[in-house]
Amino acid sequence: REDGLLRGRSDQSIGQTGRPVQTQERNRLSVCNKICYAIGGAPYQITGCALGFFLQIYLLDVAQLDPFYASIILFVGRAWDAITDPTVGFLVSRSPWTRFGRMLPWILISTPLAVLAYFLIWYVPPFEDGKVLWYLFFYCIFQTLQTCFHVPYSALTMFISSEQKERDSATAYRMTVEVLGTVLGTAVQGQIVGMANAPCLPGPGDLVADLSNSSNSVGLNNSEPVISLEHTKVAYMIASGVICLIYFLCAIVVFFGVREQKGKASPMGFFQGIKLVMGHGPYAKLVMVFLFTSLAFMLLEGNFALFCSSTLGFRNDFQNILLVIMLSATLAIPFWQWFLTRFGKKTAVYVGTLSVVPFMILVVCLKSNLIVTYIVSFAAGVGLATAFLLPWSMLPDVVDDFQVQNPDSTGHEALFYSFYVFFTKFASGVSLGISTLSLDFAGYISRGCTQPEAVDLTLKLLVSAAPVALIIIGLTILYSYPINEERRQGNRKLLQELRDNEADSETDSTELANIV
Repeated sequence: REDGLLRGRSDQSIGQTGRPVQTQERNRLSVCNKICYAIGGAPYQITGCALGFFLQIYLLDVAQLDPFYASIILFVGRAWDAITDPTVGFLVSRSPWTRFGRMLPWILISTPLAVLAYFLIWYVPPFEDGKVLWYLFFYCIFQTLQTCFHVPYSALTMFISSEQKERDSATAYRMTVEVLGTVLGTAVQGQIVGMANAPCLPGPGDLVADLSNSSNSVGLNNSEPVISLEHTKVAYMIASGVICLIYFLCAIVVFFGVREQKGKASPMGFFQGIKLVMGHGPYAKLVMVFLFTSLAFMLLEGNFALFCSSTLGFRNDFQNILLVIMLSATLAIPFWQWFLTRFGKKTAVYVGTLSVVPFMILVVCLKSNLIVTYIVSFAAGVGLATAFLLPWSMLPDVVDDFQVQNPDSTGHEALFYSFYVFFTKFASGVSLGISTLSLDFAGYISRGCTQPEAVDLTLKLLVSAAPVALIIIGLTILYSYPINEERRQGNRKLLQELRDNEADSETDSTELANIV
C-alpha cells in the first residue's frame, strides 16, 4: 500500500520531462512577470542617458562652471563607484533573506533618496563659492544610491528563475525596455531642454564674421527666440522632475511585480570574494572587453551633443539628432536578438560593434549638413544597439560557467554584477572627465556661438578617433574570450541536470517525510 501511495504521488509530482511539476511551474515566468522585471531596467538607462548626454553641457553652459572643475566633478563622481559598487555587491550578497527576498528591499529603500539626489544635481544653487562642492556631493550621493538599486536589480536576473531559457527571455525583455529607457531619457531631457535653449554668446570673431556675412562661419542665429538662462535652468529642473517620477514608478512596479526565488549562498569574505570572481578567466576577459567598448561609446555619447552644437553648428537640433540615434537603436534590438540566436553572441558583438566604426569616421569627415547627419546618426544607432543588448546578455553565461567550474561556491551573483556595473560607470566617468579636461586645455568658451579651432579638433578626436581605437582594443581582447555557443550550451545542459537531480532529491525527501 505504501509503495502504491509512493508511486501515485510520484506520478502526480513528475511531469512528462521527468522533472517535478511544482519545480517547472515555479521556474516558468509569465509575460507579466517578465515585463515587470524588465521595467526595473529603465531608471538606470533613463538617468544614465540624461547624465551622459547632457550633464557635461549643463555644467559648462548652464551652471557655468570652469571646465577644469566640471571635469573633476564628472571624474570623481564616477571614480567613487570604485568603492561603492564592489562594496554594495558584497553587502547585498551578505544580506539576510526577508519575506520580500534579498534583492528587492535594496531596490525599494534606495529609490526615494536616489530620486531626491538626482533632482538636486539639476538644480543651480543660489551661491557661487560652494557650487562645485554642491554638484560633486549630490553626484556622488546619486551614484551610490543608484548602485544600491542597480546592483541588486541586475543580480536579480539569477533569482527570478533557475531556468536559463527563462532568464534569457527575461533579459531580452529587459534590454528592450532599457533601450526604450534611453529613448525616453533622451526625449524627456532633450525635448524639454531644447524648447528653452538659451542663446549663445557672441565673441569678437562672431561679430566680425556676422558683419562680413561670411558663409564659412556658423554666425549668429537671429531667428532664435529670446530665452534667458533662467528659463533654461527651469527647463532642466522640469525634465529632472519628470525623470524622477518615472524612476519611482518603475521601482514600485519591480517591487510588487517580481517574485524573488531564494538561492543558496556560501559565506565568504570581501577580498576573498573579489579574488574568486575576478580570478575567473572568462569573466575577467568579458569585463575588459566591456570596459573598452563602453569607454568608446561613452566618449561618443558624452561629447556628441557638444560636437553637434559647436562643431557642426546644429545648436537647435542636437537633441533631435540624439533622439534619432536612440530610436534607431531601439528598432534594431529585435534584429540583433535574432542575429545572436542565429550566429552566436560573440559573432554578434564583432559585427554590431564594427558596423558603427564607418559612421564614426563619416560624421567628422563629411561637410556639415543636417540631412546627412541625420542619416549617419540613424545608421550608427543600428550598431549602437549591440552595446545595450549583448554585454548584459553575455554576463549570465559567465556566471553559469563559474557555477559549473565551482559547484560548491554559490551566492556570488551580486559580486559578478556589481563589478560589471562598476566598469560601466567607471568608463562613463573616465570618458567625461578626460573629455571636459581636454576641452579646457583646448580653450572651450562657455555658451560661445563658435569655438576655437583647437576645440573643434578635440571634439572630432573625442567622437571619432579615440572611440575607434578603443573599439579595436576591446574586440582584440574578445578574440580570446573562451565561451562560444558550444561551451554555453554544454554549461546549460550540465546545470540543468544538476538542478533536476536536486529537485528529484527534494521531492523524494518530501514524499518520505509525508509517508512517515
